[in-house]
Amino acid sequence: MRSYLLAFFCLFILSGFAQDTTDKIYWEQDGLKWADFRGTVNKDSKFDANTNAGLSFAWGLRSENNVIEFNYDVSSYFNPLLSWVKPESDKAYLLKHEQLHFDITELHARKLRKKLSEVNSISLSKDPKAIINRIYQEVENERKNMQLQFDKDSKHSLDKEGEARWQNFVRAEMLKYEEKNI
Repeated sequence: MRSYLLAFFCLFILSGFAQDTTDKIYWEQDGLKWADFRGTVNKDSKFDANTNAGLSFAWGLRSENNVIEFNYDVSSYFNPLLSWVKPESDKAYLLKHEQLHFDITELHARKLRKKLSEVNSISLSKDPKAIINRIYQEVENERKNMQLQFDKDSKHSLDKEGEARWQNFVRAEMLKYEEKNI
């Protein structure tokens, strides 16, 4: 009985900066509070707040008796030390906007879980890293584009109707990708 374990841990972040994993906040239904935004304020920014959120995932392959088992774990997180709000800007509507950025990241964590659940483990025997990285990159590109479109459509929280449309859209999409619905 020959057994081996091949595991890769991949951490992908929105900003590209090193992360302190002990300080991450993982997505929850309850949401963020302004107290979670503990980063240094960028005083030169034309924006009033910044959310640093990203996806992390780990995956592994196990082969026993020529049967390949594919395991993975996907999370969305918020980095308080790289997220900030200007003191005079801590309004409730702006917090909802920043929360929606985090919700969009969680939506894409759910999409990544769905795509990984559909992977045929036999196909991973050839070049697993390339296959998994391609899937991740597709989801990550979609996430980045959605974040940009959300800011454009909501005019960075100034267009209340655009903001409301996005809240309804993201809420509906998240329901589609709940684990019980997949």
